[in-house]
Amino acid sequence: MNCRILGIKGNWREVADAARTTVGKDAGEGEPSSSWKRRMLLAEHSPIRLLNISWKWTDLLSWVSVHFVRHKFGIEHFVRSQRTDRTGIDRDELKQSELITHQCEANAQAIINISRKRLCRKASRETRRAWKTFLASIQRDQPELYSVCVEDCLYRGYCYEMEPCGYYRSEHYQVALAEYRKGINEEANNEQRTVRRNMGSIRGQGNAIDD
Repeated sequence: MNCRILGIKGNWREVADAARTTVGKDAGEGEPSSSWKRRMLLAEHSPIRLLNISWKWTDLLSWVSVHFVRHKFGIEHFVRSQRTDRTGIDRDELKQSELITHQCEANAQAIINISRKRLCRKASRETRRAWKTFLASIQRDQPELYSVCVEDCLYRGYCYEMEPCGYYRSEHYQVALAEYRKGINEEANNEQRTVRRNMGSIRGQGNAIDD
């Protein structure tokens, strides 16, 4: 099974400008910082849906393809037909283990959502491998998106599966959770601390004047 990126529609400047529009600002210039990209993806605000990635799996197990077709929001699927009149092979004779071609186009939000289910250790090993292969193919060009694509227990901070695998109890999970949450609200917290310090200084000055 192989995965190849076909193209990317939209760019981070467009994502940032759409975000600026929502807060009444004009378009900006240059590439947004890596920190901003990651925080925007973690916040999952609507502008991230402007970033769309197209890819193609080849030699994908037919039954694994069926798993991915279950995902329908923010993603389109184009799967090689197995119809008898298209292939010349009796469809009833084909097994679920037949290797097929499966092409997709999905936005960043959909990729995050799919990761929550298909990276889960309760998903089939073959499906997890196919999704990990796709994510590995975007890691170099979209490292921020890659970094926020995690299984549901990391995303939500706990496992909500009816029959948990137990990963959330492991030391590795705690390390992975800390890494996923790294930097979340860091800049906002720094700004709040600065405001509190300034307010404290102002109050101090006020007390001195009253005295």
